[in-house]
Amino acid sequence: MVKARKGAVMPTDTGKARPVQMSDIQKGDFALVPPRGASAVSDDASTLSAALAFLEAVEAELDAAMEIAEPNPYLNMTIALLRAYLSGKIVTATMLISASGVPYATGRRKLQRMLQSGLIEQRIRTRSGRSYSLHPTERLMANWRQFADRILRLSAETIGHAPQADREYYYGASYLPASQSIAPPQVLPEPLQIGGGVRVLVHGDPTFMVMDNLKRQFEQIVGTNISQRAFSIDRLRAEALRNAERRFSKYDIIAVDLPWIGEFAEKGVLLPLEDCLDIDRLDPPDFHTAGWMAAHWGGRAYGVPGQTTPELLFYRKDLFAEAGLEPPDTTDKLIEAARHFHDPQRGRYGIAWNAARGTALGHQFLMTCADFGQPIVNLDPIAGGFDADTAKRRDIVPTIDTPLARDACDYLLQLLDYSPPDILSMSWYERVRPYASGKIAMAYGYTLLAPYFERDPDSPAKDTTGYLPHPAGPKGNPLAPVGGYVLGIPANLAPERRAAAAEALIAFTSPGAQKLYVLNGSRTAPRYSVGADPEVRRISPIFEAVDGMSHRDELQYWPRPPIPQITEIFETCGQEIHDMLRGVQSPRDALRRAQDRAERALE
Repeated sequence: MVKARKGAVMPTDTGKARPVQMSDIQKGDFALVPPRGASAVSDDASTLSAALAFLEAVEAELDAAMEIAEPNPYLNMTIALLRAYLSGKIVTATMLISASGVPYATGRRKLQRMLQSGLIEQRIRTRSGRSYSLHPTERLMANWRQFADRILRLSAETIGHAPQADREYYYGASYLPASQSIAPPQVLPEPLQIGGGVRVLVHGDPTFMVMDNLKRQFEQIVGTNISQRAFSIDRLRAEALRNAERRFSKYDIIAVDLPWIGEFAEKGVLLPLEDCLDIDRLDPPDFHTAGWMAAHWGGRAYGVPGQTTPELLFYRKDLFAEAGLEPPDTTDKLIEAARHFHDPQRGRYGIAWNAARGTALGHQFLMTCADFGQPIVNLDPIAGGFDADTAKRRDIVPTIDTPLARDACDYLLQLLDYSPPDILSMSWYERVRPYASGKIAMAYGYTLLAPYFERDPDSPAKDTTGYLPHPAGPKGNPLAPVGGYVLGIPANLAPERRAAAAEALIAFTSPGAQKLYVLNGSRTAPRYSVGADPEVRRISPIFEAVDGMSHRDELQYWPRPPIPQITEIFETCGQEIHDMLRGVQSPRDALRRAQDRAERALE
């Protein structure tokens, strides 16, 4: 019988974490550091790993207590297989037979029976076809995930401890049927044949860093090495454009910010998806409508949503309840709430937002204009907003210097009065950190930033945060501007690599893969099926909130239309509006100068 150490835990390959510095973010050379006290592995994987450790310990004790006990080869091989799967290690038939605890011939027969019964599957490892790796099937994983929940609950009840508070059971099973849960991603039938492995260029944000932490599991899934390079947003765009000038792409898959789609399509940076894969294999209706449509330009899809992360208003539900205030659904109510909570003498402030000069403030300004019902270019109005699909028209002109944009400027100036003193240097991450520490009552932020407080047990915002679409101005509607990245294939990728890159792209964006990202810390779910998964819903209320916004048609991508000149417009508005916030120029002058510069850009 296989012996196990008491208290065994799932192995990890992470080193010592260090705090992320601003210089790291600006250079793009950093990895996600889980908040203090947060687990780096998923609740699902932790539960399964704990159950395996418990069984190993019990089995070892039984072996010692009953000297005539016989080993259970099925159990021993299953435990060894699942252990290796959770740690991303390759398993061969010889390894499992060795773990069976019985003579080789017996172990071989038992393993063959598990293969024939559909509990284990094998995959060719070498071109000769003589070497195989073994992997748990979807059925085995589903059975053991349920078993892990039950065995830990039974053990806790037997010794008098209360079961986990965040799970509901009925006669030993979850109220939510397992059939509603998305199964873990399965290994490809054949390993990808791609020289040097799959090479990926991404943004250095929490979701893509989660993908990097899961690299070993995904290498097992696709059957080859994966190398991932991460940059800050501006450096990512520069590297993608520089890569497009090479004869052959340095990367097989690249992450593209949604507003860049038009520019990258027009410049030939990306390959249309229909040219390299069967789009129906992606199951397009499963993606949030706004996220999927934002991946298109001129009616053609150029990427697969890797993360759909709308910008929302984070607010402290406990503070609002204590103050007797309703969650703000209009800009006037938000200002009123910010005024109430703003108390600089006690180190507390009303709200945080993107106000750093340049790209960050440019994004915030365009979204704020949308809150007041003003698109940044002359898009066609439709029910629920504006038609961003018309951005490819030749008569597109800027609509920055308008009365509604002036209202948006006045609103930002009011926000300034109830913001932290360093607000004019706050950008993507800086606005959420003080919110997580309890210094700020509200913050505009992308859902991908929620782990900074949701996974930090010491954060006052943990379990007390509500999620709302952007409050609307008098002539606007509540909306959640869609952000995030699609994963696309470079147009200059060598032809012999395209088929393998397409298979990797499908694997990385599958429901099982995207659920795995969520279980390991991501707060983005591009697919309806992932957001509706029971295990995902238990992790955070953010998924149910975003799904509700999508069904109410509040998820919109027209606030940042993907026109080829959008990056220059971000920078222009971010400079002119920053000067306005500093008092260097009036709102009227800022809008006029931004309009003139945008018109020249679109010429």
